[in-house]
Amino acid sequence: MQGKIGLEEHFAIPETLNDSAGFVPGDYWKELSRRLLDIQDDRLRQMDENGMEMMLLSLNAPAVQAIPDRKQACELAVRANDFLAEQVSRRPDRFQALAALPLQDPDFATAELIRCVSELGMRGALVNGFSQIDTPDNVVYYDAPQYASFWAAVEKLDVPFYLHPRNPIASWAQIYDGHPWLLGPTWAFGQETAVHALRLMASGLFDRHPALQIVLGHLGEGLPYSLWRIDNRNAWVKAPKTYPAKKTFRHYFQQNFHLTTSGNFHNQTLIDAMLEIGADRILFSTDWPFENVDHAARWFDSASISEADREKIGRTNAIKLFKL
Repeated sequence: MQGKIGLEEHFAIPETLNDSAGFVPGDYWKELSRRLLDIQDDRLRQMDENGMEMMLLSLNAPAVQAIPDRKQACELAVRANDFLAEQVSRRPDRFQALAALPLQDPDFATAELIRCVSELGMRGALVNGFSQIDTPDNVVYYDAPQYASFWAAVEKLDVPFYLHPRNPIASWAQIYDGHPWLLGPTWAFGQETAVHALRLMASGLFDRHPALQIVLGHLGEGLPYSLWRIDNRNAWVKAPKTYPAKKTFRHYFQQNFHLTTSGNFHNQTLIDAMLEIGADRILFSTDWPFENVDHAARWFDSASISEADREKIGRTNAIKLFKL
């Protein structure tokens, strides 16, 4: 398929490059670092060779979210966003941008999102999971009350918010002790992000802001497979609901979430996601440079779906959601 659009496609600036160093064995780091720092050269060749018209670019992880000092987090987000806006301005026909946000400071993050959308022309935000605030062990998720005004601004701007994975901090990761292979994309990324998404749903966020649109990668971080059980566990037991949300998790998932194919190139998983959320809410992505563009594109171009759904997922859903 020609004209594909990807929206989980990462880059780094020198200050954030080493945040990605642990995700590949040492022998591969030279190649990964080259890929992360490149925007205008090999990245474009990869796109041309694999039928990708456009990438929406976002900062690598965890980057801003892992800086406990609020002032430093804000400064880094501004630098990264200004750099990205300049890169996009060179080839706006091939690249668009998602803002990095320092949610350590909700008011500043709100102002920065408004600046990025209104002045720099960015299409939304991508945030790398929870933020560490003031101290490395102070982990904060975005269902917390201090984010009320931030979410109101996201809804008013009418732009998507991409909730991207990160690993749990070491002091919260005892379940992985002795099994480091479970960290990162193998398991911990998905588990961490799925829990965060469920917290947002349960908090009543989407009752207060029904127009909010959240994007999850990797075909939903395992949530499509689990939705029925999440809503129906122990259904024979009559017990009071212990969270504020008024509707089912499936309702919020189908009305307020979109999924991308980033890093999950498997027909059965794609079809399951389509059955749960519908083809109108799934979008093509590669997860470059952590995954290969050719692997994603060749799989997607031959995936066992209709050509009408391939066109939606590969291109037109992104045009509609991000107003491209």
